[in-house]
Formats: sequence, structure tokens, C-alpha cells
Amino acid sequence: MDIRSTLTDLSDAFNAHDLDRIMALFADDCILEMPRGSAPWGARFEGKPSVRQALASRFEGLPDVHYGNGEHFVDSSAKTGISKWILTGTTRDGVQKEVRGCDFYTFRDGKVIRKDSYWKIVE
Repeated sequence: MDIRSTLTDLSDAFNAHDLDRIMALFADDCILEMPRGSAPWGARFEGKPSVRQALASRFEGLPDVHYGNGEHFVDSSAKTGISKWILTGTTRDGVQKEVRGCDFYTFRDGKVIRKDSYWKIVE
């Protein structure tokens, strides 16, 4: 599998807000960990339906969300990849967001089995 190409495909799908394309790249038993939550790992979503719902809420909360200035790093031997980006978007309340973040991806059989997201806290 070409992890770098998959990271680029994921980035393109996220910027298109295309949940079908995104979820086609995820395994059925995938895990998504988002930065904000009540646990040390943030909020965790397990399984494709739960991950899809969490990602849909991201697009609903930031309807114009965009992940720009993407950089992708790969460790093929560990089947992992990292994508760095700058998230920009506007909340439904009109608040502009701009934050640097990254996603740590783990792959199995060409599919994402874990997406662990981090971003800077802008105050």
C-alpha cells in the first residue's frame, strides 16, 4: 500500500466534506480519537458508524472546514502516517477558527484502523 497517497486521498476527501470517500478508506473496526473530550485521549469513537457520525458532526459544526498546508509523513514499516495541517473554518455562530494540528494514522490491509487527532489550543 502507498500510505502517502492514501494520506493525500484522505486530505482531499476531508476537504471535499465527502463522508463516503472518507469512510471507504476506513476499516469496519476503526477508531477515531478527537482532541476534545473528558478523557486523556479526548473523545473516542469506535466502529465505522460511530466514526462516520463523529466526522459528520465536525462538518456540521464547521460547515466550511478546510485542512490546508498539508504535509504527510510515513513510516511504512510500522504502517503509520502523520498528516500535519492548518484547520480553518467558521462555526455556526460565526466564530472564525484557525489552528495547527495533526493526525496520526495507523493502517491495516490498506485501510485506516486508527485516526488520532491533535491540535494546538489557541487562546
